[in-house]
Amino acid sequence: MFIGKEKDEMFMWIFKFAARKKLGMLLLCFVSIAVVLWILYVGKGEVTQEFGSVRSLGFINISTVGFSGHSSPNDEIKITIYNDKKITSQSPPPPIYNTGYTLLPGNPCETFTLPPPPADKKRIGPRPCPVCYLPVEEAIKLMPKAPSFSPILQNLTYIHEENSTKSEFGGSVFGGYPSLKQRLESYDVKESMKIHCGFVRGDKPGHNTGFDINDSDLFEMNQCQGVLVASAIFGAYDLIQQPKNISEASKKNVCFFMFIDEQTQKFLKNSSDLNDNKKIGLWKIIVVHNLPYTDPRRNGKIPKLLLHRLFPNVRYSLWVDAKLELVVDPYQILERFLWRKNTSFAISRHYKRFDVFVEAEANKAAAKYDNASIDFQVDFYKTEGLTPYSESKLPITSDVPEGCVVIREHIPISNLFTCLWFNEVDRFTSRDQISFSTVRDKIMFNTNWTLYMFLDCERRNFVVQGYHRDILEHWAPPPHPTFQLDVSSPSPSPIPFDETPKQIVTRRRRDRKSSRINRKIHVKSQTQSQS
Repeated sequence: MFIGKEKDEMFMWIFKFAARKKLGMLLLCFVSIAVVLWILYVGKGEVTQEFGSVRSLGFINISTVGFSGHSSPNDEIKITIYNDKKITSQSPPPPIYNTGYTLLPGNPCETFTLPPPPADKKRIGPRPCPVCYLPVEEAIKLMPKAPSFSPILQNLTYIHEENSTKSEFGGSVFGGYPSLKQRLESYDVKESMKIHCGFVRGDKPGHNTGFDINDSDLFEMNQCQGVLVASAIFGAYDLIQQPKNISEASKKNVCFFMFIDEQTQKFLKNSSDLNDNKKIGLWKIIVVHNLPYTDPRRNGKIPKLLLHRLFPNVRYSLWVDAKLELVVDPYQILERFLWRKNTSFAISRHYKRFDVFVEAEANKAAAKYDNASIDFQVDFYKTEGLTPYSESKLPITSDVPEGCVVIREHIPISNLFTCLWFNEVDRFTSRDQISFSTVRDKIMFNTNWTLYMFLDCERRNFVVQGYHRDILEHWAPPPHPTFQLDVSSPSPSPIPFDETPKQIVTRRRRDRKSSRINRKIHVKSQTQSQS
């Protein structure tokens, strides 16, 4: 009876306070928690019956490995399941890069060295020298399966803007008028970069960008993979030179593209066999419309330096100026100057000039460009630290390239180099020899990337130097030989294959000293005769 009385009093107390809001909410929370716990308990029993006990589930430092070539021991995902049985899923392995190769012992090219220059004093000036190439079949087998490593830079994209503002000086609508600040930032090499690289308008290179190409030709260019040989003729400035000694493998697998403008197209239709497939020999002819520049030479720098933008699927390219005749198979050239050297960019140095200041004066003397623009460009580079070439720059052998042939692999760092080189050509003069070393040195200062500058005589081994069309069409007959001996001027000494910078500087000093002495003698004799 006593217990029943206490129970009745407890219920009376609950009902007395149950109507109050706080106590009602508290009771509701207790009921909700109890329901949730009951559901979890029942669900756990069902899962255990069906699958067995789950011991643990954990994630350790989930991360994405980029293309830096480095990995961390913690870059993995660990999942433990099924009664202490561990299933470990590691991150993707680092990308594989080409690390180069060495020729097998006994290969004739392994110990090949240049012979001494010919002793014939009548042959002066630049000339070809022997080069040891592997047979085409061997060269093809040595084509790298993986790309070369691109130091620091892994992802390169390009600026697109329909309306660009004119910069402080120079530039063009086609190039996007990068400001001096943007120019400075473009040399700060990072893992991911977005830069100006021509074609800033339109939806893709060659389509409403300036330097426009028909859709059918763009489609065929996109199909080109592997190896590309390219050239260009604008303003009907040159005659088409057909490559020689090309293997059947190259004829089948290598793309040969020749870019021309409408003026050159008209000339070719009247003077050559331009068939319905728009091919002349090995060359596939691509007609370009809406050229961005009035200067044909500057237009020619677009395909020369921006092939990676026009051919997005190509691995290796060989640019050859239209006045040159290619006489060695492309695979042999790539093996000798790119793959064997384990480099992503190769270009020949000038046979005679090593110094940008000397090159600038030579351009002015030959009226290659107006003097004021050349001086402005050189003075601008001087403010950035450009100095005359000296042996202190070794192992860099020259600051002046012979840019009529460019051999390159299309990887981010070499693409950056040609983009920035093109931007200098777009902003300053079209004489790309003047801007080459500035772009090269700025990139090399921030990375461990290097390029290969081979001898000009080696370049002349695989391309035959020709002449521009205007010279060929107005070629004057050679004058009759005269046998009058001029004892007042010494006979010129023969120039070897490629002199070293020290030899060039020494010879120039000797020539200048000789010239000063001759001028003094000449002035003295004139003074004596007048007196």
